Amino acid sequence: MEAHIFLKEVHLLILVIAEKPSVAQSIAKVLGATSRKDGYLEGNNYIVSWCVGHLVGLADASSYDERYAKWRYDDLPIVPEEWLFEVPKDKAQQFKVLRDLMKDKRVTELVCATDAGREGELIFRLVYNKAGCTKPFKRLWISSLEDAAIREGFDHLRDGSDYDKLYEAALSRSKADWIVGINGTRLFTTLYKKKLVVGRVQTPTLAMLVEREGKITTFHKEKYFNIHVEKDGLTADMEKIKTVEEAKTIAAACDKKQAVISSVRKETKTVNPPKLYDLTTLQREANRYYSFTAQQTLDLVQSLYEKKLLTYPRTDSQFITDDMEGTARQVIDIICRKVSIFDGIRHDPDMKRIINNAKVTDHHAIIPTVQLEKQDLFELPQSEQKVLSLVGMRLLAATGEKHIYDETLITLSCEGYEFKSKGKTVTQEGWKAVEQRFKASLKTKDKEDPEKVLPAVNENDILSPVSASVTEHYTTPPKPYTEDTLLSAMETAGNDEFDDDTEKKGLGTPATRAGIIEKLVKSGFIERKGKSLVPTKDGSNLVCVLPEQITSPTMTAEWENTLMQIERGNADADVFLKGIVQMTGDLVKAYPFLSDAEANRFESGKEVVGKCPRCGSPVYVGKGNYYCSSKECSFCMWEDNKFFASKKKKLTKKIAKELLDKGWCRVKGLYTPKKPQLYDAIIKLDDTGGKYVSFKMEFDK
Repeated sequence: MEAHIFLKEVHLLILVIAEKPSVAQSIAKVLGATSRKDGYLEGNNYIVSWCVGHLVGLADASSYDERYAKWRYDDLPIVPEEWLFEVPKDKAQQFKVLRDLMKDKRVTELVCATDAGREGELIFRLVYNKAGCTKPFKRLWISSLEDAAIREGFDHLRDGSDYDKLYEAALSRSKADWIVGINGTRLFTTLYKKKLVVGRVQTPTLAMLVEREGKITTFHKEKYFNIHVEKDGLTADMEKIKTVEEAKTIAAACDKKQAVISSVRKETKTVNPPKLYDLTTLQREANRYYSFTAQQTLDLVQSLYEKKLLTYPRTDSQFITDDMEGTARQVIDIICRKVSIFDGIRHDPDMKRIINNAKVTDHHAIIPTVQLEKQDLFELPQSEQKVLSLVGMRLLAATGEKHIYDETLITLSCEGYEFKSKGKTVTQEGWKAVEQRFKASLKTKDKEDPEKVLPAVNENDILSPVSASVTEHYTTPPKPYTEDTLLSAMETAGNDEFDDDTEKKGLGTPATRAGIIEKLVKSGFIERKGKSLVPTKDGSNLVCVLPEQITSPTMTAEWENTLMQIERGNADADVFLKGIVQMTGDLVKAYPFLSDAEANRFESGKEVVGKCPRCGSPVYVGKGNYYCSSKECSFCMWEDNKFFASKKKKLTKKIAKELLDKGWCRVKGLYTPKKPQLYDAIIKLDDTGGKYVSFKMEFDK
C-alpha cells in the first residue's frame, strides 16, 4: 500500500466508481471514505461514487433524425454512421455527480470498480467517455465483497487499458443488439401492424420454445405393451411389444412354465462428485428444487454477493484456483457448523476435485464466503437462506467421495423368450449422502425412482412355475421447457455446429439469459404455466414469419463466440459489426411487402382505429378509450379527457381515426365559457410520450 501512503502526503484524490450504491459503501468502508456527500463518499484521500446500473446507453433512433420518431418501412435499415450516447432523464443527477467529480482538479486518477465482467466494463467506460474524462484509470477486479478481498484487489490494481478488448466486445454486443433489435422490430411491426419485438438472442430462444411446442402438439401417442414374469420376488420384463395379440401370446406361452437364469452380470460403477456452481447451473437447480425463475435466482445471488455471503455470481466457471484452497476449506468447516441441515456431518474434503487454474477465466465458481461465520442465517429472507443452503450443499458435494454402486443385470429365459431385470446395490454413498441430506430438508421431496433390490440368484438357477402378465403403456410426448431445461438448451444451443475447442458456445451469457426469458414473458410471446414455459399464439406466429437467419440458434451462438474472441483479442469488432449490418440490410430487402391475408396474421379481432404514433402498433377501440395494442407502450386517448370535456365534446372514433392518420382533425361545435356561440377549430395531436396524451388547438388563418 506504499503508493497510497505517497498519495496521502501530496493530498491527491483517487475517484473510485462502483456499479451500485451498496457496493460503493462496502468499498468506501475498507478505504476509509466515511464522510457522506451528495452522491458519493469521501475520506482518506479517496472519493467513492456509483453508477446506478447503466447511466449511459445508446441513443434511440429518433436522436439521429426526427423522422425516425415514427416507424416506417421506407426508413429501414437504420444504421448510425457515428454512434450517439445519452443519459436517461431519471439518471441525469447521478451522471452529473460523476462528471463533476471526474472534472474535479483534486482528482488525478480513477479506479473502475464496477462489476468485474463485460457489462460492468461497458457501464464505466460509457460514463467515462460521455463525461469527456481523459484522466488515467486503474481496474479493480474482485470476486467477493469481503473486506479482505477488496483490500487485496486494491493492492493489485491493473491498468485500465488491460481491459480495452473487454470493453470493445461489450460495445460490439450493445451495437449489434441495437442494429438487430431496432431494424428487426420496426420491420416486422410495420409489416404486420403489431408490435413484434425482434432480438439477437431472444428470438432464437423463442424459436426453441416454439419448436418444442410444435413437437408436443403434433405428437401422436402410440400404444405398446410390456410383459412381466415373476417368481419368488424376482420380476423380469420384456418391453415395447407393439401389439396386444403378440404380448398375450408370449405371456400365455410363459405363464406357469419353467424359467432359467441364463446370465447374472454384476458391474461396479462410480458417479463422480458434481462440479461447483456457475450461474447457469445454480439457476437451473434453484428452479428444479425451489421453482425460482432464473431472474429470481440472479437477484438473490446478487443480493447475497452484496451482503458479502456469496462470491461474484455472473460467472461461467465451475472451479476455483489453487490459492483459494485454504479459504474454501475454512468455508466448508463453517457450512458444517452453521447450516443446520449439515449440522454434525463428517466431511473430509477432496480439494483436488474443485481446483483447476486453467478453467478459471474472469471469475471462479460461486461459493459461500467466510463472512458466513458472522451471519445469523435466520435473519436472512427465507429465499436467500434457500440459495445459501443450495450453494453450501454443492460445495460439500463437489469435494465429497465418489458414489459407488454395484449394478446387476439378470437375464431370464422362458419358452425361448428373454426377459431382463436390473437392480443396484450402493456400496459407498459418498457425495450422494450430502445431496440426500439436502433433499430431505425440502418440503416438496425430489422425486426419484426407488432402487430396485434383486434377490440373490445364480446362473442356471431354475424358477418354476413363473407367473406372466401384460401391462399397457403409451409413448409420451416431449416435455415443455422449464426454466431449468431452457437454460440448459440455451447454454448448449448450436454446439453440434462448433469444434470441441470452441471457447464460447450457446445463446447469451450466464449474466443475460434470465433477462432474455423475462423479456419474452413481458412481451407476451411466452407465458408461464406452472413450472413450464410455453409460447403464446403471438410467439408462435412471430417465429413463423421470421427468416431462419434470425431464428437460428446456430447463427446467434456464432455471434456470441465471435464476441468472446473480440474479448480475447482474436477477432475484429468492425468486421463483426459489418456482418451484422449486412445481414440486417438483406433482411429488410427480403420483405418489401405482404399479402393482405399474411399482413392480418396477428389480427386480434379487436377494432383498429389507427397506428400508434409512439411505437407503430395498432391502436384498438376500448371501453371509453383508444389504446395501443403493445403491452410495453402506454399510449391511450380517453373519450372523456379533460381537453375535450372542457369544450363539451367527446373524442369520437371518427376524430380518433383522423388524429392517428393525419395528426390533426377539424372539429365543429366547440364550447367556451368566454363566448355565447360555439366555434370550429383544428385539434392537433400533441403527444410528448408522457403518461397522458396532449392536444392543442389551432384556428384557420
